[in-house]
Amino acid sequence: MSDPNNARPPQRRRRAGRRPRRVDLWSLPPALPAPEPITGAGDPTSLLRSLGPPPLGGHSTTAEHYVAAVIERAAGIAIALAAAADLWSPPSAGEDEDQG
Repeated sequence: MSDPNNARPPQRRRRAGRRPRRVDLWSLPPALPAPEPITGAGDPTSLLRSLGPPPLGGHSTTAEHYVAAVIERAAGIAIALAAAADLWSPPSAGEDEDQG
């Protein structure tokens, strides 16, 4: 008697005449557009603060402080990378006053 657990699933047949389209993997991709200048956020922690305090009981103030520190550090590194790639566009004096 044959064991039903060892039975092979039915194999699917390909339709005749339908083959996958060939793609040339070594062709050159189209040129990318020039990148736009990058400006920093006025307050990188504003999204974090808009979510409210973290639900960590009595440690929410400490957790919020450390998460904000990580976000500010990440924003600083992003600005440094943009400056290294000549994409950093510092905000003008008028933009700083509006974001405060």
